[in-house]
Amino acid sequence: MSPSRKVRRTHRMEPSRGVRQRNDAAGSLSGDRSGVHVWLVLMKAHRSLVRHAERSIVSLDMCISDFGVLEVLLHKGPQPVSEIGRRVNLTSGSITTAIDRLEKRGLVARTAHAGDRRARVVDLTPEGTARITGVFASHKEAMDRAADGLARAERGTLVTLLRKLGTTAERQLAEGDRNHDDHSSSK
Repeated sequence: MSPSRKVRRTHRMEPSRGVRQRNDAAGSLSGDRSGVHVWLVLMKAHRSLVRHAERSIVSLDMCISDFGVLEVLLHKGPQPVSEIGRRVNLTSGSITTAIDRLEKRGLVARTAHAGDRRARVVDLTPEGTARITGVFASHKEAMDRAADGLARAERGTLVTLLRKLGTTAERQLAEGDRNHDDHSSSK
Protein backbone atom coordinates (compact mmCIF):
# COMPACT_ATOMS: atom_id res chain seq x y z
CA MET A 1 0.00 0.00 0.00
CA SER A 2 1.38 3.42 -0.91
CA PRO A 3 2.15 5.94 1.86
CA SER A 4 -0.48 8.33 0.50
CA ARG A 5 -3.19 5.68 0.85
CA LYS A 6 -2.11 5.05 4.42
CA VAL A 7 -2.48 8.76 5.20
CA ARG A 8 -6.04 8.87 3.81
CA ARG A 9 -7.11 5.90 5.90
CA THR A 10 -5.45 7.09 9.09
CA HIS A 11 -7.72 8.95 11.50
CA ARG A 12 -5.01 10.41 13.69
CA MET A 13 -2.18 12.24 12.02
CA GLU A 14 1.08 13.20 13.62
CA PRO A 15 1.06 16.93 14.44
CA SER A 16 4.82 17.06 13.89
CA ARG A 17 4.25 16.43 10.17
CA GLY A 18 2.30 19.66 9.84
CA VAL A 19 -1.08 17.95 9.50
CA ARG A 20 -3.90 18.85 11.86
CA GLN A 21 -5.22 16.14 14.13
CA ARG A 22 -8.64 14.79 13.39
CA ASN A 23 -11.05 15.39 16.21
CA ASP A 24 -13.10 12.19 15.93
CA ALA A 25 -15.69 13.30 18.51
CA ALA A 26 -16.55 16.42 16.54
CA GLY A 27 -15.83 14.89 13.13
CA SER A 28 -13.78 17.95 12.29
CA LEU A 29 -10.18 18.42 11.25
CA SER A 30 -9.82 21.40 13.53
CA GLY A 31 -11.23 22.97 16.65
CA ASP A 32 -12.30 26.03 14.66
CA ARG A 33 -15.72 27.20 15.88
CA SER A 34 -15.80 30.48 13.98
CA GLY A 35 -18.78 31.63 11.98
CA VAL A 36 -16.81 31.29 8.74
CA HIS A 37 -15.96 27.67 9.58
CA VAL A 38 -19.63 26.93 10.33
CA TRP A 39 -20.52 28.47 6.97
CA LEU A 40 -17.86 26.47 5.09
CA VAL A 41 -18.84 23.15 6.66
CA LEU A 42 -22.53 23.87 6.08
CA MET A 43 -21.88 24.87 2.47
CA LYS A 44 -19.92 21.66 1.76
CA ALA A 45 -22.58 19.47 3.40
CA HIS A 46 -25.29 21.32 1.45
CA ARG A 47 -23.42 20.82 -1.82
CA SER A 48 -23.15 17.08 -1.20
CA LEU A 49 -26.82 16.72 -0.25
CA VAL A 50 -27.85 18.73 -3.32
CA ARG A 51 -25.94 16.28 -5.51
CA HIS A 52 -27.79 13.39 -3.83
CA ALA A 53 -31.13 15.16 -4.33
CA GLU A 54 -30.44 15.97 -7.98
CA ARG A 55 -29.35 12.41 -8.71
CA SER A 56 -32.49 11.06 -7.03
CA ILE A 57 -34.92 13.42 -8.77
CA VAL A 58 -33.37 13.09 -12.23
CA SER A 59 -33.39 9.27 -11.89
CA LEU A 60 -37.16 9.53 -11.35
CA ASP A 61 -37.54 11.19 -14.78
CA MET A 62 -38.27 14.64 -13.43
CA CYS A 63 -36.44 17.96 -13.47
CA ILE A 64 -35.64 19.80 -10.23
CA SER A 65 -38.02 22.72 -10.79
CA ASP A 66 -40.97 20.44 -11.65
CA PHE A 67 -40.25 18.34 -8.57
CA GLY A 68 -40.11 21.49 -6.43
CA VAL A 69 -43.48 22.75 -7.70
CA LEU A 70 -45.18 19.38 -7.25
CA GLU A 71 -43.65 18.87 -3.80
CA VAL A 72 -44.92 22.27 -2.61
CA LEU A 73 -48.41 21.48 -3.86
CA LEU A 74 -48.32 18.01 -2.26
CA HIS A 75 -47.32 19.32 1.16
CA LYS A 76 -48.88 22.82 1.20
CA GLY A 77 -51.98 22.36 -0.94
CA PRO A 78 -53.17 24.75 -3.66
CA GLN A 79 -50.96 27.83 -3.90
CA PRO A 80 -50.86 31.07 -5.87
CA VAL A 81 -48.25 30.99 -8.65
CA SER A 82 -46.18 33.72 -6.96
CA GLU A 83 -46.08 31.79 -3.67
CA ILE A 84 -44.89 28.62 -5.39
CA GLY A 85 -42.18 30.63 -7.13
CA ARG A 86 -41.04 32.11 -3.82
CA ARG A 87 -40.99 28.71 -2.11
CA VAL A 88 -38.98 26.98 -4.84
CA ASN A 89 -36.83 30.03 -5.58
CA LEU A 90 -37.85 30.50 -9.21
CA THR A 91 -38.28 33.80 -11.02
CA SER A 92 -41.68 34.86 -12.31
CA GLY A 93 -40.86 33.70 -15.84
CA SER A 94 -39.35 30.40 -14.70
CA ILE A 95 -42.27 29.48 -12.45
CA THR A 96 -44.72 30.24 -15.25
CA THR A 97 -42.73 28.02 -17.62
CA ALA A 98 -42.60 25.19 -15.07
CA ILE A 99 -46.33 25.38 -14.39
CA ASP A 100 -47.08 25.51 -18.14
CA ARG A 101 -44.99 22.35 -18.59
CA LEU A 102 -46.72 20.56 -15.69
CA GLU A 103 -50.16 21.66 -16.92
CA LYS A 104 -49.44 20.26 -20.41
CA ARG A 105 -48.52 16.94 -18.77
CA GLY A 106 -51.85 16.96 -16.88
CA LEU A 107 -50.18 17.12 -13.45
CA VAL A 108 -51.48 20.53 -12.32
CA ALA A 109 -54.42 22.81 -13.03
CA ARG A 110 -54.76 26.57 -12.67
CA THR A 111 -57.85 28.31 -11.39
CA ALA A 112 -58.74 31.92 -10.63
CA HIS A 113 -57.74 33.21 -7.20
CA ALA A 114 -60.84 33.90 -5.08
CA GLY A 115 -59.52 37.18 -3.66
CA ASP A 116 -57.36 38.55 -6.48
CA ARG A 117 -58.58 38.61 -10.09
CA ARG A 118 -55.02 39.02 -11.35
CA ALA A 119 -53.66 35.93 -9.59
CA ARG A 120 -53.97 32.24 -10.42
CA VAL A 121 -53.98 29.32 -7.97
CA VAL A 122 -52.30 26.05 -8.89
CA ASP A 123 -53.38 22.66 -7.60
CA LEU A 124 -52.45 19.05 -8.29
CA THR A 125 -54.66 17.00 -10.55
CA PRO A 126 -55.39 13.41 -9.51
CA GLU A 127 -52.65 12.32 -11.95
CA GLY A 128 -50.28 14.88 -10.43
CA THR A 129 -51.03 13.68 -6.92
CA ALA A 130 -50.33 10.07 -7.90
CA ARG A 131 -47.10 11.03 -9.70
CA ILE A 132 -45.59 13.21 -6.95
CA THR A 133 -46.64 10.82 -4.19
CA GLY A 134 -44.67 8.00 -5.82
CA VAL A 135 -41.74 10.21 -6.79
CA PHE A 136 -41.57 11.79 -3.36
CA ALA A 137 -41.56 8.39 -1.60
CA SER A 138 -38.58 7.26 -3.73
CA HIS A 139 -36.83 10.59 -3.19
CA LYS A 140 -37.37 10.37 0.57
CA GLU A 141 -35.68 6.94 0.61
CA ALA A 142 -32.70 8.33 -1.32
CA MET A 143 -32.34 11.30 1.02
CA ASP A 144 -32.67 9.05 4.08
CA ARG A 145 -29.72 7.05 2.70
CA ALA A 146 -27.79 10.29 2.15
CA ALA A 147 -28.38 11.23 5.81
CA ASP A 148 -27.31 7.80 7.11
CA GLY A 149 -24.24 9.39 8.69
CA LEU A 150 -26.49 10.73 11.45
CA ALA A 151 -28.71 8.84 13.84
CA ARG A 152 -32.36 9.90 13.93
CA ALA A 153 -31.84 11.79 17.20
CA GLU A 154 -28.82 13.58 15.69
CA ARG A 155 -30.92 14.56 12.67
CA GLY A 156 -33.51 16.08 15.00
CA THR A 157 -30.83 18.01 16.85
CA LEU A 158 -29.33 19.19 13.56
CA VAL A 159 -32.71 20.39 12.26
CA THR A 160 -33.32 22.31 15.50
CA LEU A 161 -29.88 23.92 15.38
CA LEU A 162 -30.14 24.80 11.69
CA ARG A 163 -33.54 26.43 12.24
CA LYS A 164 -32.07 28.44 15.10
CA LEU A 165 -29.09 29.45 12.96
CA GLY A 166 -31.30 30.38 10.00
CA THR A 167 -33.86 32.39 11.94
CA THR A 168 -31.15 34.26 13.85
CA ALA A 169 -29.29 35.08 10.63
CA GLU A 170 -32.53 36.19 8.93
CA ARG A 171 -33.45 38.41 11.90
CA GLN A 172 -30.00 40.01 11.80
CA LEU A 173 -30.38 40.66 8.07
CA ALA A 174 -33.80 42.25 8.61
CA GLU A 175 -32.45 44.38 11.47
CA GLY A 176 -29.47 45.32 9.35
CA ASP A 177 -31.77 46.31 6.50
CA ARG A 178 -33.79 48.50 8.88
CA ASN A 179 -30.61 50.03 10.33
CA HIS A 180 -29.26 50.57 6.83
CA ASP A 181 -32.51 52.27 5.78
CA ASP A 182 -32.39 54.49 8.90
CA HIS A 183 -28.82 55.57 8.14
CA SER A 184 -29.36 56.13 4.42
CA SER A 185 -32.48 58.28 5.00
CA SER A 186 -30.59 60.59 7.37
CA LYS A 187 -27.99 61.54 4.75
